[in-house]
Amino acid sequence: MATDFYDALGVPRSASTDDIQRAYRKLARQYHPDVNSDPGAEERFKEVSEAYQVLSDPDQRRRYDRFGADFRRVPDDVDERAYAGGRTRYTSTGQGVGGFEGIDIDDLLSGLFRGRRGGGPIPGADQQAELELTVEEAYRGGRKHVTLSGSGQRGYDVTIPPGVMDGQRIRLAGQGGRGSGNAASGDLYLVVRITPHRRYRLSGRDIHIDLPVSPWEAALGATVPVTTPGGEVKVRVAPGSSSGRRLRLRGEGMPNPQGRPGDLYAQVRVMVPNRLGKRERELFEELAAVSEFDPRRT
Repeated sequence: MATDFYDALGVPRSASTDDIQRAYRKLARQYHPDVNSDPGAEERFKEVSEAYQVLSDPDQRRRYDRFGADFRRVPDDVDERAYAGGRTRYTSTGQGVGGFEGIDIDDLLSGLFRGRRGGGPIPGADQQAELELTVEEAYRGGRKHVTLSGSGQRGYDVTIPPGVMDGQRIRLAGQGGRGSGNAASGDLYLVVRITPHRRYRLSGRDIHIDLPVSPWEAALGATVPVTTPGGEVKVRVAPGSSSGRRLRLRGEGMPNPQGRPGDLYAQVRVMVPNRLGKRERELFEELAAVSEFDPRRT
């Protein structure tokens, strides 16, 4: 881990959970590979995502603040004083400072933990990884085969619950770090990250979209199709609808296995043709001549 997680998000160590979330969302929008073609954007996005994954989880953040780069290596019940300042005295590559050159951190820590446990079996550590999903995948749920880098390209069949939320963890029992001796392996937790979408914007379980309509549909009213993650639905645009008007579709947001689903909000956007045909221009000119409507009059 070459970068401090707080530095990666650009927040102080005293940052609140809301501060961390705001910083992550801003940086994720900036560096997501779908919207940023810069060669270094994907690596920066991964760095920001890892930092958010740790700092948004109270338990992980507490351990990171205590143990630094080695927080994933240290068992949950380790004595902080026995650890002897691991975050400042050792690097993640095992190269020491302050007289500890040449000491491999894996050997050092395993010796420390063996001494504490009397040489008995050591349970495997829990591990975490990110699971990127599209809005549609999170909406539908189902089975998904994923391959995680850093795990020997090992594949996992994951059951995704419908309506899974960003930041929610999916537990794969016994798929974490291996235990020593006959001790059980740890668990693998997949932290869901829903990628930005060009059409859908999530707010909790509610989904927000733009609804383009023509000037005549907005003026006269119309029933128009709306594409949602669950399929196409029809929505009634009331006569006299201007841009910015919101239409609410109850229950068409993200599913909720344990309660009420979210809603879908379609915001009207009145669109005009880029080019007008001869007859279209004549009709618009005629309308302009006879209409008493002034959009700037309050």
